[in-house]
Amino acid sequence: MNLQDYLKSLSKDTLDRLYKHPATCLAVFRELPELSRQFILRFLFVNKSIHQVLLASWIPQHDPGRDLGDITTEHRQGTQVLVDMCIWQEVKDHQGNPAITLSNSFRQNLKVAMLGGGQPWTMSSSLDVDPHQRDVEFLDKYAMDRWESVLQFLVQPGRGQTTTAISRDAMRTLLHAGLIESNDEPPDNMQITSAGFQFLLLDTASQVWFFILKYLETVTERGLSLVACLTFLFKLSFSTLGKDYSMEGMDNELLTFLQHLREFGLVYLRKRSSGRFYPTRLALNITAGQNKGSSDVPKHGNLVIETNFRVYAYTTSELQIALLAIFCDIEGRFPNMVVASITRTSVRQALLKGIGAEQIVSFLRQHCHPQMFKQSNAVPRTVADQIKLWENERERLEFTEGVLYKDFMSIHDFSLLSNFASSKGVLIYSDEKQRTMVVTKKGHPAIKMFWKEAQSK
Repeated sequence: MNLQDYLKSLSKDTLDRLYKHPATCLAVFRELPELSRQFILRFLFVNKSIHQVLLASWIPQHDPGRDLGDITTEHRQGTQVLVDMCIWQEVKDHQGNPAITLSNSFRQNLKVAMLGGGQPWTMSSSLDVDPHQRDVEFLDKYAMDRWESVLQFLVQPGRGQTTTAISRDAMRTLLHAGLIESNDEPPDNMQITSAGFQFLLLDTASQVWFFILKYLETVTERGLSLVACLTFLFKLSFSTLGKDYSMEGMDNELLTFLQHLREFGLVYLRKRSSGRFYPTRLALNITAGQNKGSSDVPKHGNLVIETNFRVYAYTTSELQIALLAIFCDIEGRFPNMVVASITRTSVRQALLKGIGAEQIVSFLRQHCHPQMFKQSNAVPRTVADQIKLWENERERLEFTEGVLYKDFMSIHDFSLLSNFASSKGVLIYSDEKQRTMVVTKKGHPAIKMFWKEAQSK
């Protein structure tokens, strides 16, 4: 789910309150499709509604060779996303004709963000020189250490020594997201779910975005304001990496939210009394979610993959080794390297946990050693194709729950019932020689009633 999809799921009242902040309006504007941004710019200095007939004429110039239907679809999608996000409103003019108007709050605050004026909307950075100044390298390491502690807990949630590595808020978010499960209260003996395994193979930017979305679903239960938290996240997206920002003027809600972001690795806060914090790279493009991909998070791949399905991982990270063990057999461990192999059994175990072949190949590609990218295919084609073939093996048979009908007294009775089931679209299998048929469980009551009526006649 990207930012647009998330905002569409919010109520109109919540969106109206969000659009009262310039940071929100600018963040939303920059993530809109190009055509939608053009529409907003045409509206920005128009304070009255515009007829939909005029709006329909705002069709992109027809390029030679481009289908007119595609252009019309692009126009419709560009306008629909604005309506769904309550940026545009459908109204009636004084003559009762359908018209479109731009949200006043969105217009005014987008003007402030783009043209200046009004109250300052960015986070304050008017601070004295920090005696404990943190550079970008430190912030990157801090962010990934904090985030990897969450992932490490997710890989092995049942280990007692890892439960102290993450906060109760992080654990609560993982449970809410369905990435781990527990039958006990309070949570104990937790186990990773199928969704949790799939989550581990995502790139870091997508992981953080998904995690924050699930956290936002529970902010009201924590006594926090969703609008205030979202607005602060939008402000973070406009911050500068390596720069410290003031905590002055933050209420208790925002201070609590800031503390939670610190635990997740999105901001660095040496101590609360310092009065300043540093946004990390994980927070800079948080609102962009999966649109930005993993390029915004520094990655140094460590996997060397051979055509004989052997994998060499040059790492000492327990997390990386645990992730590799999800779909590989670990054959040996050395001080700075792990030797593993991709086998049919190890891949099938991963498939049974809900992980797809494409996810495995994508994970291998994301974590390849830089030397592997000098080849035409970072992941050898023989390895990628074989993993997909092992997945296809499990899809040769399709299981459907049904009800068996057999032991018909005559071929006439069998044909009567089989034809009726086929006409209703509930027939799964039919064998005239054996006088056997299988119908769907949902269609069984109708077939049973039809048979009783036929018998009574």
